Amino acid sequence: MAFRRWLLILVWVAVMSWAAQAKQLAVIADTANPTTNLTTAELVKIVNARTQTWSDGRAIKLIVRDPSCADMQLVVHRLLAMTPEQAHAFIQGHRGAIVVANSDDAVVKVVSTTRGAIGIVDLYSLTKDVKVLKIDGKLPVEQGYVLRGNSQ
Repeated sequence: MAFRRWLLILVWVAVMSWAAQAKQLAVIADTANPTTNLTTAELVKIVNARTQTWSDGRAIKLIVRDPSCADMQLVVHRLLAMTPEQAHAFIQGHRGAIVVANSDDAVVKVVSTTRGAIGIVDLYSLTKDVKVLKIDGKLPVEQGYVLRGNSQ
């Protein structure tokens, strides 16, 4: 019986550890942006600076955290398919289209005040000043959302 209790505790600790490492990021836009949903392919093109304007012609400005920070590892891995070092070089080469902010709060602030801006932040940094974009019809809290989980 004691072995079973220890085994349950060990499993619980492992699950909680994994859950603590799992990221839940949200793609946000300014509230005036008419876009409500992007496909993963569209998001990848925006993050890779291959799509630089919205359908109405407004310039897209991508606001992100430093690619080496823990929260951005999921973005670097899943959307850029680069190492953090490669992502740094990529961002430097696209300074006009990509802005690096020093915190999620800063990302939210810049996105909320910049027409055409899109950003990626931790789910728990959301405010009413921005709107969350669905990706492939899913919100960040839904199973299968592209920016939910671990970077591996």
